[in-house]
Amino acid sequence: MNIFNKFHATKHWLTQSLKARLMLSAMFMIVVTLPVIGITLSNAFNDQLQSALENELRAYSYSIFSVAEVEDNQLVMPEMLLENQFNVIQSGLYAQITSIDLDAFKDKKTQPTRVSKNLWQSDSLLGVHLSNDLPSPKIGNFVFTEMLIENQPHMAYSISVSFGELEQAFPVTLHIFKNQAEFLAITNGFKQQLWTWLILLIVIFIIAQFIWLKWTLKPLNTLTVELEQVEQGKQNALEKNYPLELEQVTSQLNTLLSTEQNQRKRYRNALSDLAHSLKTPLAVIQSQQALPQETKEQISNISNMVEHQLKRAQSAGESAWHLGVSVEQTTSKLVNTLNKIYQDKFLTISVNIQKKALFKGDEADLMEILGNLLDNACKAAKSRIDFDVSFNTHCLRFTIADDGQGIEESQRKAILERGTRADTYDKGHGIGLAIVRDLVSSYKGELTIQNSSALGGALFVLTFHK
Repeated sequence: MNIFNKFHATKHWLTQSLKARLMLSAMFMIVVTLPVIGITLSNAFNDQLQSALENELRAYSYSIFSVAEVEDNQLVMPEMLLENQFNVIQSGLYAQITSIDLDAFKDKKTQPTRVSKNLWQSDSLLGVHLSNDLPSPKIGNFVFTEMLIENQPHMAYSISVSFGELEQAFPVTLHIFKNQAEFLAITNGFKQQLWTWLILLIVIFIIAQFIWLKWTLKPLNTLTVELEQVEQGKQNALEKNYPLELEQVTSQLNTLLSTEQNQRKRYRNALSDLAHSLKTPLAVIQSQQALPQETKEQISNISNMVEHQLKRAQSAGESAWHLGVSVEQTTSKLVNTLNKIYQDKFLTISVNIQKKALFKGDEADLMEILGNLLDNACKAAKSRIDFDVSFNTHCLRFTIADDGQGIEESQRKAILERGTRADTYDKGHGIGLAIVRDLVSSYKGELTIQNSSALGGALFVLTFHK
């Protein structure tokens, strides 16, 4: 399963990562293009070398024909040739002249393959065995081919000519052979040097491509770092200079961040204005002596709610969704306050918070959520409350458990509605959990109610996905 997950993670990176796509395309171009160029150059060099060798052997044939003579229907050749390699035994350059059977040429469609007689051979051929199956082209034509002489590869150039015409014709075929050792040494040396340089060039190109990609994608890495800084609340906007292709994106993001901050500020101001507007009329009504005691109590409760919302609006500050609030600091304030409020119950509040846990939202909202849940837990608990916070790259999770009576499954949905209070809580107005539900929903989180297997009471689980 682990290998399967790694495979899918690698596949996801290869298909979704822009960097991976650029690297793969560049690697493909380098690894495919350069070897194709190498093969093309190698073949071209080999063809050019063979063409040069053919021209060299043709030049040798002209020099031999220039000194050859026919007297009394006999071929006469000088003792020594101008090219000294023909005079050195087994030098690797050989020459041989054979006669042609004229009867084979009476039918123009027939290509003679049989050598009738060896008329002459160079001194270099002494001690060298030649095959009788030598090329025999038509008069005026030549053949350039490869053949083995004593298991050694040689290039063979055969050309047929005729000394004289008609009855005086003396047709012969000149064969020139050259050992390919030098040719192969040159081609192998060229190939080795070519592929050495190509491999070195591939490595250089890959390194240069990596550096180029790193430089090209540097603005994206900078953007990622800046977005993390914004998410952590260390800066409020994208401040770096970006290429033209990203400038519009970063500008729109800054506009979005600014708009969101202004909207939250207007929301807080509107809430503060509303609380101020209600506070004075409520104070006037509460001062009336003729009001029944129950009415005064309800007005007092309303006044306390308004005061709470006013303080909440004032304490929100300039925070926004992307700012990180330290869970540990916020929880510490709440726990200290609750220990003082419920000191008569002698509660033990166990707090376990993973370090560097951050809530991506307003501190006032976090205080409202945890304050309501922990306050309810203190009301329901007999002696102990467990509060745990954990986070990873995907989510932030809060669990609050108490050792009270718990909450019946039939009540769990109802107590999240406004005005509904569970029997477990002997005080309250039934809006605390509804506020928690609304706030959690606004942050795209999840709130579930269960029974704690460890303590036996209620278990509230809050999950905020990143």
